[in-house]
Amino acid sequence: MALTSESTTVWNGDLKSGSGTLTLDSSRAAEFPVSWAARSEGREGITNPEELLGAAHSACFAMAFSNILASFGTAPESIQVTAAVTFDPASGITGSHLLVNAKVPGIGEEDFQRLAEEAKSTCPVSRALVGIPITIEADLA
Repeated sequence: MALTSESTTVWNGDLKSGSGTLTLDSSRAAEFPVSWAARSEGREGITNPEELLGAAHSACFAMAFSNILASFGTAPESIQVTAAVTFDPASGITGSHLLVNAKVPGIGEEDFQRLAEEAKSTCPVSRALVGIPITIEADLA
């Protein structure tokens, strides 16, 4: 059964001086302020589409990697994933870099790296991001 999730942004004003509020409608988990300044220059306390995309990518990768590792017979104790999504105002989103640190008993380095690459290329968010480079650094703790 397919699940559709919804978010809504209400924007006021023009691009550069305006701002908005993004609401996670389906979960009702949070509401975030958004602005062009936060997107193009960074602003504490205000998010941007790339940070939200990074949240989606890191969560998706962690779930996919956990499943792949368990299917391999080496369920992880823990996986920490940071997705660093880069935005250039002149050219848009230019990449997502996954930084992975995992505790996985009973797995060798070669298998760990191979399975991390598999998770990178098969997680649904990675597949949705095929138009940008996705890189990975995976460390086995």
